[in-house]
Amino acid sequence: MAGTIDQVKMKFSRIVNSRSYTRFSQSQNPDGDSSRVVVKLSVEGEEEEMDGTEQGHVQPDKYVRSSVSAPLNKLRILVCVGVMLTVFCVGLLIGYYVHRKSESPSCSLENSEVQENQDVNYASAPSMDWSDIVKLLNDKLSSENIKTKLSEYSQENRYAGSSVDNKLGDKIHALFTELNMEPWVDEHYVKLPYPSSSNPNKVWFGSDSEEIGSPKGFLAYSETGRKEGRVVYANYGELADLQNVQNEFKVNLNGSVVLMRTGKISMAQKVMNAAKMGAVAALIYPDQTDNKMSEDTELYGHVHLGSGDPYTPGFPSFNHTQFPPIKSSGLPEILAQTITYKMAKKIIAKMEVSNAPEKIKSNPSIYKLGPETHKVAVAVNNNLVDTKLHNVFGVIKGYVDPDRYVVIGAQRDSLSSGYDKSTVGTTLLMELARVFTELKKDGFKPKRSIVFASWTAGDFGNVGVTEWLEGYWASLDKKAFTYISLNGVVTGVGSFRASASPLLHTLLQNTLKKVKNTGSDLSLLQSYGGSLSPLLTTMQMDDAAYPFLAFSGIPSVSFSFGSNDTADYQYFGTNGDGKNKLNDVTIQKVVDLSLLAAQVAGQMALRLVHDHIIKLDVTPYGNVISNHVSAIISRVNSLKLDKVDKIESLSTAWLNSAKSSFGRAAASLAIDIKDSDMDDIEMCRIINNRIMKVEHNFLSPYVSLREVPFRHVFFGNGWQTATDLEKYLDDVHAKNASFDIDQVLNKFALLTWNIQGCANDLAGDIWSLDNEI
Repeated sequence: MAGTIDQVKMKFSRIVNSRSYTRFSQSQNPDGDSSRVVVKLSVEGEEEEMDGTEQGHVQPDKYVRSSVSAPLNKLRILVCVGVMLTVFCVGLLIGYYVHRKSESPSCSLENSEVQENQDVNYASAPSMDWSDIVKLLNDKLSSENIKTKLSEYSQENRYAGSSVDNKLGDKIHALFTELNMEPWVDEHYVKLPYPSSSNPNKVWFGSDSEEIGSPKGFLAYSETGRKEGRVVYANYGELADLQNVQNEFKVNLNGSVVLMRTGKISMAQKVMNAAKMGAVAALIYPDQTDNKMSEDTELYGHVHLGSGDPYTPGFPSFNHTQFPPIKSSGLPEILAQTITYKMAKKIIAKMEVSNAPEKIKSNPSIYKLGPETHKVAVAVNNNLVDTKLHNVFGVIKGYVDPDRYVVIGAQRDSLSSGYDKSTVGTTLLMELARVFTELKKDGFKPKRSIVFASWTAGDFGNVGVTEWLEGYWASLDKKAFTYISLNGVVTGVGSFRASASPLLHTLLQNTLKKVKNTGSDLSLLQSYGGSLSPLLTTMQMDDAAYPFLAFSGIPSVSFSFGSNDTADYQYFGTNGDGKNKLNDVTIQKVVDLSLLAAQVAGQMALRLVHDHIIKLDVTPYGNVISNHVSAIISRVNSLKLDKVDKIESLSTAWLNSAKSSFGRAAASLAIDIKDSDMDDIEMCRIINNRIMKVEHNFLSPYVSLREVPFRHVFFGNGWQTATDLEKYLDDVHAKNASFDIDQVLNKFALLTWNIQGCANDLAGDIWSLDNEI
């Protein structure tokens, strides 16, 4: 109180006696704080305002010292004291009023209304029970709307940056505007490769240069030029396939052209494997033993073993940004081209197996070698085109924590027809945006925000997604706490598959328990076996959700209704990816399955923004850690039995301790949630902060973001992963690698501290930690 009185006396003295006074004004802080204080020193002659009253010009006071002091008497002293007391009391009241006013976030009517609404929102959100929200969601999702939108968004020539792609983005922006979702656009400037119209890509066979064909399909980011080499057929192009050809069959792949069929691994992985073995070119085709596509089916894809613009790795491709010339380490730097099955048959028919090893002779469909004189030439003439990309966003803001959000996204571009890859996802994105807006009008008040994202350049390796993440990676993990991908959610009928962060396993399982299968009383989980584990697959690098998980440390999920007889939708990346083919593989159930997919994605998103505590369960991560630690300890014990040199100095005790620390921290969190008052907004936010940090804490801080963008120690790609350590120990045991104790100790220490650091952060405040954690 004494401090307040002193401040009042000082302010009052300045107002009365000073040549100039300081004005305090309040305005909305663009950085997110509710208010800020602006201090301005008035200038002589300037018109000033205080408390809304015009003060007029402040004249400079002239100080004149009297030569003779007037005599003081008791009456004058009493009067002076009375005046001073009166002035002091008035000043104190004014100061109290100013002090109370300064605590308000804003002096304007507009911002006062915002603050008043926020107070009401904290007290009233949410106003609906979860069962009512689910019922409203299911009632509002419309099969007819989905059917109409599927036709509306099915467009040809929608490759990234094209006029069709841009117009579709503008249309989505306009629809977000109609829904009052405050849309915005994120622009990026990237280099996208396309075949040359004047100098097409070609393949020749033999010394007589017999032309095999000029394929229309292509592989983005292939090296350009012309290369020739001995042709070698290597099955699916897995590393084991290529190693068998080179090691077991004694064929040197240096300088060769490797012919591979689609399937099992991505085309980028096939080309990178071929590059590692010394090949100068790679040809990929769709084999009819794996699919039912026509002999003339063209393939489209990319060879970047990564995501985003490979010419600005680790950096966003914003306009006017300048980076030194550099390429992503995920570029294989060899020629790569897709060919049709008809073209591949021409090459295979000319390849001889008479001098091949018996294993190849007995199964020529898996491995086939051309003689040294039989060579294939490949010419790739793709051009890099500077392209402006538009990611389009809309938002439904939360009432309690609007700065925390779930992102729901779908790719809208496609190099091929892209009906399944782009049209279905975009349709569901817009349908969910419409429904969620109506839910809010009907009284649903989400605690946190929901961001709807329409990405582009997905067919070039999640370029639009990754550039956005790179642009805002420093803050996104603190705000975006889940990503739900709508890419490829309908690829067949009869099965269900999902890839997700362990933090989302419980939510996904509970959602599948609640969504009823079409025309059945059974839930989706019951319809597909009753257990989540068999439905889960490891998230792959070409999954649109992968950059969120492995690059930004944001829990992510993607899922798909698929077919029983195949692991993948065969028509991705081909012009067969159209309405008719998808109707065939789903037995005319595209709309019904799309509706189910919307219910799954919708319920997950709503649950994440409805509850006081974010529905991310840390317990399943304990199982992931335990499995990896057990696998590593088992391999170390095997090496100790092998009596590998220096292995005795390698202890697994600290790694095992870190695993236990995480388990105790997860248990401590569960107790804190159970014992907390769910109406305490601040307490809920503190707990949610602890939960939100888990995924990000599994990004290794010990590797370069530029060189190893997917830094996640469990789901990333690189030397820092637990999987890489396990593989290295396996190779040592199999005598395929020498044991480097320093390398292993380094990996052990970094992996251990990643787990221990995550456990420490999860446990809470630093004063809550003890040696047991």
